[in-house]
Amino acid sequence: MTLYNLRVLQLHSPDDLRAELRQIDAASLQLNDQVARGAGRAIKLERVPLKLARFLYQELVLEGGEVVLPPRLDDRAAGGADVLLLGTRHQLQHLAVRIRTQSDSDLNLLADDLERALDLFEHSRRGAIKIGAVDFQWGVRTYVMGIVNVTPDSFSGDGIIAPATDFVDRAIAQAQQMVADGADILDIGGESTRPGSQPITADEERQRVIPVIERLRSKVSVPISIDTYRADTARAALDAGADLVNDVWGLRMDAEIKRVVAQRGAPVVIMHNRSKPKDAVQTERLGGRYVGVEYADLLADVIRELRDQVETALDAGIAPGKIIVDPGIGFGKTVEQNLKLLDRLGELRVLGYPILLGPSRKGFIGFTLDLPVDQRVEGTAVAVALGIERGADIVRVHDVKSMVRAAKMTDAVVRKK
Repeated sequence: MTLYNLRVLQLHSPDDLRAELRQIDAASLQLNDQVARGAGRAIKLERVPLKLARFLYQELVLEGGEVVLPPRLDDRAAGGADVLLLGTRHQLQHLAVRIRTQSDSDLNLLADDLERALDLFEHSRRGAIKIGAVDFQWGVRTYVMGIVNVTPDSFSGDGIIAPATDFVDRAIAQAQQMVADGADILDIGGESTRPGSQPITADEERQRVIPVIERLRSKVSVPISIDTYRADTARAALDAGADLVNDVWGLRMDAEIKRVVAQRGAPVVIMHNRSKPKDAVQTERLGGRYVGVEYADLLADVIRELRDQVETALDAGIAPGKIIVDPGIGFGKTVEQNLKLLDRLGELRVLGYPILLGPSRKGFIGFTLDLPVDQRVEGTAVAVALGIERGADIVRVHDVKSMVRAAKMTDAVVRKK
């Protein structure tokens, strides 16, 4: 449990900070002064009780920090207020100490959240997870997940036509080439998730992916991931030799899948997803994208919803060390929202779980560069590099050889041993 959806904002410019300040007090006369002094960390809290908001203001100001509150706080109805804390790490850590002096269990939890968030934001994530027979050491390097689409209708144009008699051989050949090119994980999927795609039956999905996983298991040593939201498919894939479940609906579409994952002790990718067919539009040259999708606050909403999904996983018995989170680039987000999510990906560090990022060849790249899907490798490489710099631990890609090189080069700059 985390109080008030606490998060450390990843702000890259004074304009980013101004935008956050305006969300709380659009008419603040102190706006420019606060921006000028906002060189430290920015901590956002939501729906804080008014008494606590006043306490935080008093205590952080005493430490030399800044607190942004809504105007006329005394006149607000009960229900809480959003609060922005601005200060150096030292000042914010001392605020946590002051919070603990109140001898209240909820405030102790808030102090823990604050200290943990600061630590997660400042330091590369450490720890490890075993996926199949392979140990993944978080924070040491970026891992690359290769995409094998056993579908006739993948948005990326690389789908293996499932009805073809040789589709298993073709999938195996593609997967083996990805391993030779440096893939650390292979992600096998049998249903397209492009904007506006039509679902297939569970039987058809299994007919596509299970033969591939069964054959592939004896041919590669890297972990195999099953890209599915269906419990029966996940169960059959794990029986066939898969090691990881990658659920694009974050355990919400099929309630049984979380129990399958827990019972098998499998690692799981929990993705944020607000996709709705009504929000998807298609163009002949650039493909699909989402339009008109509204968020009250993009990063806050994504983090809050991922927290809820993780709690669902934990309640089902999935071990914390088995969870990976994915912000869902391209799933129920507009082009502009995807760009913002990539830019501020580091805010997901507050969740405390490894981060998977899947920007490969997606519509936000195509519509930004005005390029069709087969000309997006450079845009993907930039998105991969930025994602790694901002905290991604795994990148899910189609062009494995190029992205392994992009990840290795980025790691050489940003990873601290």
